[in-house]
Amino acid sequence: MVDDDVTGRELDQEIRDELSALSGPMAAHVARHLVMAQRLLDADPARAHEHAMAARRRAGRIGVVREAAGVTAYRAGRYSEALAELRAARRMTGSAEYLPMMADAERGLGRPQRALDLAQDPAVTGLDTPTRIEMLIVAAGARRDMGENEAAAAVLQVPELRSTAQEAWVARLRYAYADALLGAGRQQEARRWFVRAAEADVDHETDAEDRVAQIEADGD
Repeated sequence: MVDDDVTGRELDQEIRDELSALSGPMAAHVARHLVMAQRLLDADPARAHEHAMAARRRAGRIGVVREAAGVTAYRAGRYSEALAELRAARRMTGSAEYLPMMADAERGLGRPQRALDLAQDPAVTGLDTPTRIEMLIVAAGARRDMGENEAAAAVLQVPELRSTAQEAWVARLRYAYADALLGAGRQQEARRWFVRAAEADVDHETDAEDRVAQIEADGD
């Protein structure tokens, strides 16, 4: 059910322009479901996916609708479905934005080598910095899935580790690097980078401080 206050006009103009290929009433109906998918994505991914699929049933040839179906499927843990939808969205739009999500879905399906293959896609070099870093984090995770902890740490040894930007991706990158170091048995280096992750994590989105405390407790 769509909330009474949702009109569809809450969507970005770019998305509304894509939906203009539909008839007026159909575009409004699809738009309202996409708004609900956005609204529920964090709190209830399964319901968000239901709304995205309701939009897909009526507008499956619209790239942004297939993106919504893929993203919500991924967040709901429906990895095979997510891959199918995001591949379709990429064919329709030409965008490589969701390559990290596709790679992580491959990990979720127990296929780390396929995740690494996606990380080597030439389009990755054209991604913006946060998305490119996300792909590195996924690739490192795939290495760890394969028991290659030192290789995982090596993947993340990039200049951006020392970025001074106050951005969430900096904290995520440092945290992933610290975690890979810990997996490789390099506790003191891991502690140092968990500290640096905590310093960059202004919104407290990671448990980097708790990881520091745990390493210190284990060392006592």
